[in-house]
Amino acid sequence: MTIFPRVTLPALLAIAFVATLAACKPLDKETGERLDGDDAAQKSADGEAPASALDIPGLESEKEQVGYAIGLELGNTLVPVKEEVDLDAMLEGVRDTLEGNEPKVDEQQLAQIMQGLGQRMQARQQAEAERLAAEGKTFLAENAKKPGVQTTESGLQYEVLEKGEGAPPKPGDRVSVHYEGKLLDGTTFDSSLARGEPATFALDQVVPGWQEGLQLMSPGSRYRLWIPSELGYGEQGTPGGPIGPNATLAFEVELLEVMPAAAE
Repeated sequence: MTIFPRVTLPALLAIAFVATLAACKPLDKETGERLDGDDAAQKSADGEAPASALDIPGLESEKEQVGYAIGLELGNTLVPVKEEVDLDAMLEGVRDTLEGNEPKVDEQQLAQIMQGLGQRMQARQQAEAERLAAEGKTFLAENAKKPGVQTTESGLQYEVLEKGEGAPPKPGDRVSVHYEGKLLDGTTFDSSLARGEPATFALDQVVPGWQEGLQLMSPGSRYRLWIPSELGYGEQGTPGGPIGPNATLAFEVELLEVMPAAAE
């Protein structure tokens, strides 16, 4: 529920590189943490056998499995630019690098290509931000007219579905909630109900719309919240999705428990 920082194209590619390296580090069987090179070497020196290939149909060898796993990691980080990438050409660039072949582009051409990509992505994001801002403004104006919908001074809209009892949470308190979040097109992007486990967090760790909405609720309450983008994930959205820039969000929230902050 926290706001994610904006990721630029150079940062995105850096994340891809770091994520891939992290995925290649072996796991410590006792702690579950990934080992650095020196630690992994020490484990081998202590008599632990290195991991062997898993039984995976279509990926028989360890090299095939490693290649596929790295491909998955890179693919996940490249989702935001997938419409800009020719997969065969990308794999050719990877192959040329690994085999030490002469690159088909020089440094100046590479910089121009990446600059053009960045500009196109920025233009696409701006167009999407304008579309979602207009969509949200229209929706909230119409939604405010519906029976039972109330609008606060900040622009947060809510509807009381069930009333609870007791004191609402205060800043610094921790809460336990069940919720489901949807985009205005009805797409569910997050749901504690689907996971079968409530979410627990400090009130000041979530976006402003959630902070304000939960402070209107007593334990046992169930509200529907409509959160304007400025009270949610703002102009950035969540990098790579699913929340776009300037997106207005709809949540159904049940406040299960309030855990007051410990007295100082």
